[in-house]
Amino acid sequence: MAIKKNTASMRMTSLYAPTLKEDPAEAELASHRLLLRAGFIRKQASGLYSYLPLAWRSLKKIEAIVRDEMDGAGAQELMLPIMVDAELWRESGRHDAYGPELMRFDDRHGREFVLGPTHEETITDLVKNELKSYKQLPVNLYQIQSKFRDEIRPRFGLMRSREFIMKDGYSFDATQEGLQASYDAMKDAYARICERCGIHALPVVADSGQIGGDTSVEFMALADAGEASLVYCDACGFAADDEAASTRVPVTEGAGAGALEKAHTPGMGTIEQVAAFFGLPENGTRKSLALVAEDGTRVVAIVPGDHELNDVKAEHLFGEYHLMSDEELEQAGLHKGFIGPVGLPAGIRLVCDESLRESTSWTCGANEVDYHFTGACPGRDFEVDEWADLITVVAGDPCPHCGRPLAGARGIEVSQVFQLGTKYSEAMGATFMDEDGREKPLIMGCYGVGISRTLTAAVEQHNDEHGIVWPVSIAPFEVAIIPLDPKKEPCAGVAERLFDELVAAGIETVMDDRDERPGVKFADNDLMGFPYQIILGRRGLERGVVELKDRATGEREDVPVEEVAAKVAALVEAARA
Repeated sequence: MAIKKNTASMRMTSLYAPTLKEDPAEAELASHRLLLRAGFIRKQASGLYSYLPLAWRSLKKIEAIVRDEMDGAGAQELMLPIMVDAELWRESGRHDAYGPELMRFDDRHGREFVLGPTHEETITDLVKNELKSYKQLPVNLYQIQSKFRDEIRPRFGLMRSREFIMKDGYSFDATQEGLQASYDAMKDAYARICERCGIHALPVVADSGQIGGDTSVEFMALADAGEASLVYCDACGFAADDEAASTRVPVTEGAGAGALEKAHTPGMGTIEQVAAFFGLPENGTRKSLALVAEDGTRVVAIVPGDHELNDVKAEHLFGEYHLMSDEELEQAGLHKGFIGPVGLPAGIRLVCDESLRESTSWTCGANEVDYHFTGACPGRDFEVDEWADLITVVAGDPCPHCGRPLAGARGIEVSQVFQLGTKYSEAMGATFMDEDGREKPLIMGCYGVGISRTLTAAVEQHNDEHGIVWPVSIAPFEVAIIPLDPKKEPCAGVAERLFDELVAAGIETVMDDRDERPGVKFADNDLMGFPYQIILGRRGLERGVVELKDRATGEREDVPVEEVAAKVAALVEAARA
């Protein structure tokens, strides 16, 4: 009869976790460096990683937390194909819009497929012939699966890789009110997932990006190494990433007494030079950017001098735009560094940031080399074709809710919730009959959790100079027993007894039974980050005690041998709760 092994315990002599003594040269972030050094992951190719046993244990714990929250919220788990018929992506309109990040290939019959980076098309195609009545709604379906994105420059280990593990879920409702309820339930569940994984995250207003829809919130794990910039308000709790944050920033009126005057500004083609010349703060000047919209329209966009044009907001307005080249500027009759709203050549659309709407005295380019205007006034000296939200909000700008100064931070996106509305159901003909017998498109929501990203975020937030410091909830093992003389008595016998007691109590335990120097064992166990360490030394055992170390705080205490298993079990159970 086969022997059933307890998968909650492991001996290090059997554990496949090859550690590295030196930091890998390729690793820039703490999470990348430590996951490689501690034997959690190994690189197979650019952006592709193998998850070794320790990482896999932690990933499975994250997945279990996600499943628990999803099932508790009434969602149902399924599994969709990783390969997706490219015709579905054409049907939704995303096949070309998604860009080169979409991994595409042909099968042996010449039929085109994609590897799913997300599964809106697949799930919509699945339910459109099944969910036909309002009586069947709402429905919330999810999966946990590998996803693929052909990143142009994979980097930062698991944070931006070409293959990653994600939970993606989709809700289907009959009404907007129903969608809001599904969305709110998922948003609450996502907040609990972050908390249960030991991650400090802010829910921030976000841009929906390539997923689509009108409403979206990202959960951002705060970390200096985060790829995303965000702003937040300590006073009222508002938070948004810099692609979606909107506010009307205060601006200073320009130079001059209100009358339009032309000033000679030789060689002053930057905001800094112009502001210094007129004795103004930079937000007393107006920054003009010339671009070409996706439809070929020439545009001049004007923002306060101390702010930048937000690329995502500009794309929403102008499509796939580009800034004019020197040649295009010349063809348009514009002069780099001296562009302004007064006297623009014919055929150029003028779009200005909302923050400037009430300003009546602009210091701006004069559309003539080496000249600027002061006192330029909208409506009198020039006409604005459109006022729009154009700028990237930065720390110090006023909160759009309460007006207090915003703080800035960086974050790692670990999850996101979207209200898709009817974007996919209308395009793909997914309809149902409502109570009045009318055919309507299903109203959809979309909800994603980056499982492997959550692992990365946890390490970014929980590490020190010695290694990883795992939260108990997602640690690969909860306690490490470190006998300093594993082959000698009484150390060997006590270690085995404690190992059995902890395993019997349901505590996930690893025994460092290697014949290594104490320093090597201490370094490796700190590097791997197990939350608690029980250290068995000869002198302590002579006194009937072992040393209990809390990895997170570094605190150590001597605990009687007879009491330590119960004490550790109580600590772990409290942390699990």
